Amino acid sequence: MAAELLKIYEENPQERHLDKIVKVLQEGGLIIYPTDTIYGLGCDIYNQKALEKLALIKNINLKKVHLSFICYDLSDISQYARISTPIFKVMKKALPGPFTFILKADSSVPKLFQTNKRTVGIRIPNNNIPRELVKRLGNPIVTTSIKNDDDIVEYPTDPEEIYEQFKNLVDIVIDGGYGKNIASTVIDCSQDQLDVLRQGAGEIEEFI
Repeated sequence: MAAELLKIYEENPQERHLDKIVKVLQEGGLIIYPTDTIYGLGCDIYNQKALEKLALIKNINLKKVHLSFICYDLSDISQYARISTPIFKVMKKALPGPFTFILKADSSVPKLFQTNKRTVGIRIPNNNIPRELVKRLGNPIVTTSIKNDDDIVEYPTDPEEIYEQFKNLVDIVIDGGYGKNIASTVIDCSQDQLDVLRQGAGEIEEFI
């Protein structure tokens, strides 16, 4: 069955749509949703079957790949990662925003993803839609980018085109308006210093 395309307004996300999406996530469904940068593909971090479906779509090995997830705010992060005080202060200034922070994972994370990796990527995007979903779900959702085969336009931005591309692979595609074609800036903080691994939409120097 084809996915449902739901139009949701970032400024005031419709509660009935949010509740429907949360139910789909709880039942192991996959969703595509907007962030403050590119559109993401995600699922409930605690649903192993959903994680396996996501890995199949992305053609990745969960045990080897670095996965990130979206939290509602900084208070959620302490459940999944360890943060030094200087790094926390930078994150407090920079988030919500277009950054992925790579942090030392808490002991619960390797079990979740059945991996030996000791780091985890954390996102708190400046977009009400994914944050409200996480808040209602009660735990983070995995986030991974969806990409085009196009060498010029790396990330799809039109929700209707995204729907046509993924409608037989996921359960819901959220139309939150046109996305951007620049991903988040990825910053490795696992050694208690800021190391930019990928320069994207955010300028971390503004918050140091």
